[in-house]
Amino acid sequence: MSQFRARPPAVPTVLLDDAMVRVTRWNFEPGADTGHHVHGLGYVVVPMTDCDFLIEDETGERRVPTTAGAVYRREAGVAHNVVNGGDKPMSFIEIEYK
Repeated sequence: MSQFRARPPAVPTVLLDDAMVRVTRWNFEPGADTGHHVHGLGYVVVPMTDCDFLIEDETGERRVPTTAGAVYRREAGVAHNVVNGGDKPMSFIEIEYK
């Protein structure tokens, strides 16, 4: 059984929010997380740094190391918590399409 520990929050900065898209830059210190959330929109992620994602979802935890610039896309409805599982700050751009 895992023990609860508080994590610092990831810091979102909305860069653009119009009729077509919402673009947010997410900055994470080591150990920071987004908090559990469900995506209401489909989205594209563009890592700005190498990222050591620790994804927590209904299946458990998994590490997903991703290199800067390795773009990926997900559909609406994804439910998870994203954690910086590494020891360096990480950052990515999230583009939600409306």
